[in-house]
Amino acid sequence: MNHPPALLRSLAEKIGTPYWLYDARVIRQRIADIQFLTDTDGVQARFAMKACPSTKVLREMKKAGIWIDAVSGNEVLRALRAGHAGGHTPPAICLTCDVFRDNALPVLLEHGILPNIGSPGQIADLTRAGYTGPISIRINPGFGHGHVNSCDTGGPSSKHGIWIDDLLTTKELADKAGLEITMLHAHIGSGPQFQELHDNLTRLAAEFVELLKKFPKVNAINLGGGIPHNYKDHGAQVPIEPLHDLFVSCHQRLVAKARRDLRLEIEPGRYYVAPGCTLVARVTDVKQTRSNEKGSGATFAMVDAGFVDLVRPAMYGSYHAIDIVGKDDEDPNVPREPIVVAGPLCESGDIFTRDDRELLAPRLLPRPVPGDLLTLRDAGAYGYAMASNYNSIGRAPQLWLEEDGSVEIISRRETIDDLLKAETSEPLQ
Repeated sequence: MNHPPALLRSLAEKIGTPYWLYDARVIRQRIADIQFLTDTDGVQARFAMKACPSTKVLREMKKAGIWIDAVSGNEVLRALRAGHAGGHTPPAICLTCDVFRDNALPVLLEHGILPNIGSPGQIADLTRAGYTGPISIRINPGFGHGHVNSCDTGGPSSKHGIWIDDLLTTKELADKAGLEITMLHAHIGSGPQFQELHDNLTRLAAEFVELLKKFPKVNAINLGGGIPHNYKDHGAQVPIEPLHDLFVSCHQRLVAKARRDLRLEIEPGRYYVAPGCTLVARVTDVKQTRSNEKGSGATFAMVDAGFVDLVRPAMYGSYHAIDIVGKDDEDPNVPREPIVVAGPLCESGDIFTRDDRELLAPRLLPRPVPGDLLTLRDAGAYGYAMASNYNSIGRAPQLWLEEDGSVEIISRRETIDDLLKAETSEPLQ
């Protein structure tokens, strides 16, 4: 959403730029949407916390009764510290991964977390670690779609999950290890079209209906996430009513087929948080290149945010709406020109206006001047979560705008001490 220019300028004066601004009202509305989708007994929502693992957001999920899907040992620990419960009854936190690294196995053992394994070899990993609890299996059903082609979550090109033809072999390995399979999981991704999501979810539910007869101890089916968010059309609304009806009918079919109580889960990530955060930067200069035999010239608006803050445009060519604060009010009479928005990093790819072929894609914007604030909208999903310290730059602060207009800092701007605190000089042998 667009925030009042006076608010953005006031915050910039107090905290500097760049900064992240979360909007409590928007995030709570998205949470309410998911609560509506899962308001039927036996249907449960999770939050794929990798999208936005801030403690403030995790606590909002806890208050709303949203469970957690974590993908690392430290994500589990973050969720626990935010108030989410460990243990298997119920498995309010599950750990979904294809590889156990760092502290993942010790965290599973200590806190009784349900592992959702995506590779057959993880059964041996669990056995060697002494794990004897229930497990979930993530299946690659052979179809699915990411928000861009490089993010496919199902199909031959996806690294995620156990190929469906290998599922029964994996079950045999689990049975021999004495590990009870209590949940089956698949994630088909957040393709850009609602109808594709609806059709894929329907197809996925049908696959699970047929599988249930072979998994008598399964008490939960997880359909993954995948509810899309339209980054280019802020007026577009996902038709959630048909999804509500779909989840209700899927649950009924699964229970009827299994002839026992089953829990149906969904685990959106992006949908909850994407529109709920804005990255605010400052324009430091406007400069131009000229056309020559190598190509066309361009006008560059240089800003103090870069892909250390928001990497999605550089990584995927992802689109984020851009506004010049106080100038871009969608008035058709305001003159616009093609502008390339570029960041401060010593890296040619530090461009926010790119397409999915990694080419420059200038935006039609009112011409900015140095000192203007510039916003990158819909940055809540995989924004701060994917930020880095490249060029030894500290991560920008995160601010939380409450519904009453109050603002709090939920993470401060990192300093050089933060960047160096893990460095050491310790003899190893």
